[in-house]
Amino acid sequence: MSVPSSAPERPVAHVYDAAYAGVPNWDIGRPQQAFVRLLDAGLVRSPVLDVGCGTGELSLFLARHGHDVLGIDLSMTAIRQAKEKARWRRVAADFLVWDALNVSRFREANLSFRTIVDSAMLHILGDRERDRFVDGLGDVLASGGLYCVLGDARRTEREIYGITPGEIRDRFRRADGWEVLFALPTVFERRWSSNRAYFIGVQRL
Repeated sequence: MSVPSSAPERPVAHVYDAAYAGVPNWDIGRPQQAFVRLLDAGLVRSPVLDVGCGTGELSLFLARHGHDVLGIDLSMTAIRQAKEKARWRRVAADFLVWDALNVSRFREANLSFRTIVDSAMLHILGDRERDRFVDGLGDVLASGGLYCVLGDARRTEREIYGITPGEIRDRFRRADGWEVLFALPTVFERRWSSNRAYFIGVQRL
């Protein structure tokens, strides 16, 4: 796959490299159940972009079920582990060290996606980062394509961490070419705990 270079710009990349030197709490060694149900429902279409893919469990799961998948993450350590898993398991998935805030640059390689999956990436971004990310999604998600995000439920209106269905509807407006198809309460599993979460699907019109 030929794509333009996108070295991580944000200092938080080093924080995640340090986390992936061990086994972070959010890396449960399998995909979150919300995405398993998404696949079972027949709603995943190739090509797939997995933003904030970590060590690649969701990417590898979708690729093992026949999908053309590209996983991206800020952390070089996580991407190295994802590539090693793909090699050990003999699963054909591609992985790149890439800042999800720069997804619009995939247009330079004439790449677009029919499904974009986000397992707990959006919910950690700041307000302006979310704006930038959503703008980039609009550049690379094909018409009729689906963006599916799983994130911790926001605990209070004053917090930026987490997501709510209302926020997603505000950011993905029909007037801008989006339609929220579903917003389901669920849980985000961690190795030693779980949090209230939402699983939300947004279609590019």
